[in-house]
Amino acid sequence: MQQTYSVVISSPPEAHPLRFPPYPIAGLAGTSFKHEHFAAITEEGPHRGFFEVHAENYMGAGGPPLRMLEQIRRDNPVSLHGVCMSIGGPQPLDKAHLDRFKSLVDRYEPALVSEHLAWSTHQTTFLNDLLPLPYTPESLARVCEHIEQVQETIGRPILLENPSTYVTFRQSTMSETDFIHSIARRTGCGLLLDVNNVFVSATNHGYSALDYLSDFPLAAVGEIHLAGHAEQADDEGDLLLIDSHDGPVADAVWKLYEIVVARCGPIPTLVEWDNDIPDWPVLRAEALAAQAILDRDVSIALPDRSHAAA
Repeated sequence: MQQTYSVVISSPPEAHPLRFPPYPIAGLAGTSFKHEHFAAITEEGPHRGFFEVHAENYMGAGGPPLRMLEQIRRDNPVSLHGVCMSIGGPQPLDKAHLDRFKSLVDRYEPALVSEHLAWSTHQTTFLNDLLPLPYTPESLARVCEHIEQVQETIGRPILLENPSTYVTFRQSTMSETDFIHSIARRTGCGLLLDVNNVFVSATNHGYSALDYLSDFPLAAVGEIHLAGHAEQADDEGDLLLIDSHDGPVADAVWKLYEIVVARCGPIPTLVEWDNDIPDWPVLRAEALAAQAILDRDVSIALPDRSHAAA
């Protein structure tokens, strides 16, 4: 199987036909694909929307997960979302992981490919989290180098997702939005705007989500994420939001999403639900709610920048 991949990787794109139909994804809402939902999805038949999969779940050589993904991809557009590239990390990218990522892109021809502005590895240790980084010229140069390496390897631009954060760094010399704007300008990558992450970070750090959206390079956004979050208390008893992906999208996040769609138009939108996974009709209903917003004629303007995040 690996030999087959290497032949495909070394061939020019025009040398072989597409394995899967090139379904359009513009203006569609989708959901995370979970194997628990496979039977319900296939029984339901064709529907309007798309599915997103985490790349690392499909890097094996075969088996039921890959067969499920192949069937899903035959009938739907797919977005490939990486979670372990550690683009914000201080060490070089894992070449073997990057090669496996490229094989998935070549094999499944996803409509969108994305990764996180975060790091998750230290030397030989892999951490089960997406960790923040200081916004400095040194970090910017390293992130841009890593993104360019990924894009050169897979032969296409990626979308970079804004993080949800719980700490900030005294070393930072620029805002998150300026940092992200510089990345997009230097590398030519697109952006994945996670609206729930915006709300979570704004609440945790006490700034306005609307100000953040006003400063964000919305013209570069190629996909939007929506998700649920959990409420906790920090050591001082103050409200702390966790990007938990374990429930429905909050009302405040829906409101921010409507503002973004009014500004940007119907950008492909993905509802994430990765923990305490509900039955398929529940997740499908969240995607249908997003699709209704994408479909309607939205004329909402960004409110005054002085309003609070909530």
